[in-house]
Amino acid sequence: AKSFAVGKYEVTFDEWNECVRDKGCAPAKDEGYGQGRRPVINVSYEQAVGYAEWLSDKTGKKYRLLTEAEWEYAARAGSDKARYWGNSPDRACQFANVYDLTGKAKHKFDWENFNCDDGYAETAPVGSFKPNAFGLYDMLGNVWEWVEDCWNSNYEGAPTNGSAWSTGDCSRRVLRGGGWSGIPARVRSANRGNSEPAERYSYLGFRIARTLP
Repeated sequence: AKSFAVGKYEVTFDEWNECVRDKGCAPAKDEGYGQGRRPVINVSYEQAVGYAEWLSDKTGKKYRLLTEAEWEYAARAGSDKARYWGNSPDRACQFANVYDLTGKAKHKFDWENFNCDDGYAETAPVGSFKPNAFGLYDMLGNVWEWVEDCWNSNYEGAPTNGSAWSTGDCSRRVLRGGGWSGIPARVRSANRGNSEPAERYSYLGFRIARTLP
């Protein structure tokens, strides 16, 4: 219903640590994966919302998390395929940091991997892969992203204007995008996850949005 701006990249440790230095955020653990331009991880939904509020106060512009509808619109970038690069999972390593041959060699997780090599076993610096048609990077892979909506198991009764779904199971919030440990079935534009708002994981971060006038 309204135009909105989307972060070109997932929020990075560099950006998060600016908030930490300003005493607006708590330090986040990087699990040894590295910081800098890598996406911040181990931040809860509540902390992600807090970062957006801090940034809003610093800039005088109203930042927030994306709604789930906005996220999927931005991720697809006009594509009706399973992923914004098409249906083939084996092209993933050009566009996304996923559970690939490098990740399998290091972690040996007992689940399906992508049959390609993106060169990263965990998180990758944002913008390391090709963007989608809207010029947005890592909309799939790298880290799962918190969005604003309460969890609902299907779209029956969902808002039709792109706003966040504020009813349902609000003890859980929606996750989108898959992450660096993601299997092919989960790294898709339509795939959905959920978690309790206080949870923090090594594969979970966020990006921010702003409603435009």
